[in-house]
Amino acid sequence: MAYDWISVTTDYGLRDGFVAACHGVIARLAPAVRVIDVTHEVPPQDIRHGAMALAQTAPFLPESVHVAVVDPGVGTARLGVVVVAGGGLLVGPDNGVLLPAAHALGGVRAAYELAEPALRLPVTSSTFHGRDVFAPAAAHLALGVAPADFGDPVADLVELPEPFVAAFPGKLVSEVLTVDHFGNVQLAATPSDLELSGLAGAVLVHSERVAVSTVIGRTFADVPAGASVLYTDSAGRLAVAVNGGSAAAVLGLGPAQECTITSSPTAT
Repeated sequence: MAYDWISVTTDYGLRDGFVAACHGVIARLAPAVRVIDVTHEVPPQDIRHGAMALAQTAPFLPESVHVAVVDPGVGTARLGVVVVAGGGLLVGPDNGVLLPAAHALGGVRAAYELAEPALRLPVTSSTFHGRDVFAPAAAHLALGVAPADFGDPVADLVELPEPFVAAFPGKLVSEVLTVDHFGNVQLAATPSDLELSGLAGAVLVHSERVAVSTVIGRTFADVPAGASVLYTDSAGRLAVAVNGGSAAAVLGLGPAQECTITSSPTAT
């Protein structure tokens, strides 16, 4: 099966030429294939952030070959893989960055090691597999090369640990998944976890350093400028925002940190 689209997600940033080099390899091998950049601003080496960015975006893209490169283990024994999902293919390191998107696209059907030398660049750097291994693999896949032609099947793909969430009566504890460009703090918890806790109306959102009075609402404008709101974001996760500000800065929260939500003393 051939694909008209390739999506690319990395932690490369845009200051250097890394993204352009990957685009160039794809363009030289598959000039008619179009490329969608999901993001190149994943925090360096933050595998979970990259995984969430792709998983929350891929279902809204055309059926594609999805490349994700957040790869602190580049050049080590970690495998490069192509994952066959229900709604597309995913290419990248076998470090957990691909599987959330694979699940979002209908689940993993098969996976293969990217081992065939003819399907990568002739000279392979030990530190730039995005350009030398993953970009050419994506281009060949988009042109119709079968995933099985790349190498042996891979049975045990690396999964990221499940983020911590615990709901108690009047209390919800959740790991922070991501912080977006606006400083909105996305939690691993979902509205069903909030319902289990019985929390409603006014709550306190706690980090290690501060507790902030927060309203459970629907959107940012449900609270005055500078106030905080707990809402369900576009990915279906609970998130904390400050209207016109940064919840991450106010709370001092970042990815993988713990956030606790409790009843507010002023709640009625």
